[in-house]
Amino acid sequence: MQTVSLRFPSGAVVWAELARRPADIERGLMYRRTVPEGTGMLFDMGRTAVHRFWMKHTWVPLDQVFLNAAGGVVGIIQNRAPGDLAARGVDVPSRYVLEVPGGWCWRHGVCVGQRAVALS
Repeated sequence: MQTVSLRFPSGAVVWAELARRPADIERGLMYRRTVPEGTGMLFDMGRTAVHRFWMKHTWVPLDQVFLNAAGGVVGIIQNRAPGDLAARGVDVPSRYVLEVPGGWCWRHGVCVGQRAVALS
């Protein structure tokens, strides 16, 4: 799987696996015992829409950052509980969803209205 890096206004950088194929998007970060600080997964949903995710077989808390096609942060769900089967989203259209370790957005000052810039 390809890796991309995103930088946020605070200077925080995330190295993320890029999930584009439906099977990769469905699997996401399932079955992972850890997601190290500064890493995650970027889901390219292929279209701009309201996207919802669940945490089936996900064993670590995650922040979910919803991004529009230009990289703008349009919504954040912080500290999703492992194993949460509810499909959750932010009710705002997005193209991408970035999953990072739970609490990462708070620790790095990432908030709605900011823009992530792709470095690779």
